[in-house]
Amino acid sequence: MFLDSYAKPIDDNLKKLVEEIEAQSSSLSVLAARQFRYSLGQTPVEVNIKEPRPFNVLEEFIIRAAIEFQPPPTEDELASVLGLDSVFIRSTTTTLRSLQTLSATSPLTVTPEGRSFYEKGSVPQPPYSVQLNAITDPLSDKITFQSESLNETVINLPDLADFINIDNIVTDISALALEEIQKNIQASGLALHIPEEGKIVTSFKVVASIQKIWQKISLFVIFDAIEDKLTIQIRSGKQILEVASHRLQILHNEGKISLQKLCKLSNEAINFEREAILKQKNTEIEARLEKIRQEALENAVKTSKKVDAYTVVGEAIQLRDGQIAQAFIDVLNSAKNQVIIYSPWVNQAVVNEKFLALLQKLANRGVWILIGHGIARREEDEDKPISPEVEEKLRAIKTPDGLPCVQVFWLGDSHVKEVIVDQKIHLCGSHNWLSYRGDYLPRGESVYKVTIPHQVQEAYKFIANRFQNHAQKLWQNSLENRDSKLAIESLCTWGALGMEDIALQEIQQNDWLELMPVWFDVTLQGLRSKNLPDDSTIFKTALSLLNQVSLEEGFTVSLQDKWRQVINAIAINNPQTALNLLNTNAV
Repeated sequence: MFLDSYAKPIDDNLKKLVEEIEAQSSSLSVLAARQFRYSLGQTPVEVNIKEPRPFNVLEEFIIRAAIEFQPPPTEDELASVLGLDSVFIRSTTTTLRSLQTLSATSPLTVTPEGRSFYEKGSVPQPPYSVQLNAITDPLSDKITFQSESLNETVINLPDLADFINIDNIVTDISALALEEIQKNIQASGLALHIPEEGKIVTSFKVVASIQKIWQKISLFVIFDAIEDKLTIQIRSGKQILEVASHRLQILHNEGKISLQKLCKLSNEAINFEREAILKQKNTEIEARLEKIRQEALENAVKTSKKVDAYTVVGEAIQLRDGQIAQAFIDVLNSAKNQVIIYSPWVNQAVVNEKFLALLQKLANRGVWILIGHGIARREEDEDKPISPEVEEKLRAIKTPDGLPCVQVFWLGDSHVKEVIVDQKIHLCGSHNWLSYRGDYLPRGESVYKVTIPHQVQEAYKFIANRFQNHAQKLWQNSLENRDSKLAIESLCTWGALGMEDIALQEIQQNDWLELMPVWFDVTLQGLRSKNLPDDSTIFKTALSLLNQVSLEEGFTVSLQDKWRQVINAIAINNPQTALNLLNTNAV
């Protein structure tokens, strides 16, 4: 971004992709981009599969008799009961024994496998074999299965293993347990092992030796100015390899990767680029504030109009000293759906009982509150961090449905002091919104109350992007640890940003349907403030997800209750929309 792109260690054929990455956000800068090769292991495997078929009348009677008769009958005894020639009984039991449905010896007893099939109204068909390829990936440390084999190609690129200590010990597929093979086949998306349908991989064998297959990957070193964070990203084409990227990021954080050796990126170059980007970010913030000041000054010259201690300048009002705190409260009271506050510091002088009561009143009527704080570049370096008691009191503000309505996060590395309400009103200036001493004595402070739409949106886009990035980071952490608390914080933050669709998409993509009751609570807050349209298409998408939930799931009752609450909330203002949803196949 700041260094000449030709001075950066960026491979020529990656420059276009680098431009696309940097275009995603003005805070991103690709410091290095190189291509490598690395080897996968491919092992041909043959798996045997059993599938069910409906049993016939005689098979059903024999299996049922073997289960229910006490003591279990022999073939001759069963033939006598049925009045049939024992030859017919023996022919059928021979077939059932060959399918491992009946035990090998008399009297007739049903195997566990046979009982499982019987409960589904079927017996297994003779097994058949399928040829697969087990692919061992040292970067992701995973084994996947696929039907088509990978082609062996020559790739004239540096070997990643020469720069990074990757464990190239390839797993011996033949040494794996059958259960692990079944699990990996399922995870690979192959419809070959579906126990609930009676389709089972019963055995496997390696049919040829392992083959080394070279793959081409791209490695990017990306600096995010908002997060003040260096990230290593691995891609195959444009697809981000999340697991491989995470693994290399850990190795880098542990000091086990040399970026100088890996991509000729020195610490001096990293620090130079980092400081240049951060300086530009602060310059952008100051430029935005200066634009507001200049516009106010120019209009003041034109109008020369003063009302009391306020200087009215079109859609910008300059506030001074003791008037600031009251204007802050007035603006908060006007909120209908969203309040965003960034204050470098937060203390109990402001976050007192009166202020907390105001936030609770806002929460009750459907307003979300996002609070960002922090001025140091690292959280551990904050000299005046928010106290746990204050943070706990803020997080105790709940929506009427019991969700945390105030999301308060350390975002850091910013001295901006801004308040944005409903994306319509912007307060900015020198006032520490959540950490002044609580007095009203003049200190020469000034704040601008701005309602100029494009300036409010410019400020909103900048600060909302920081919260959005933080929500995404929380979500990734919640997925890695299956931490529902972090997941709820992400969902509430997305809800506060009007991104309920993103929240639903993440729940769907990551098959975390247990979070659907929480998502419905998030939408109830949006409906309450009328910020979420009653006829939003996301409710139809949510309904399709409800139909995927088994009635045996423990959260089904809660899910049904939340769905009814959403329907009732929609029906208050839009009965026909609610009726249309009810007429759709629901849970």
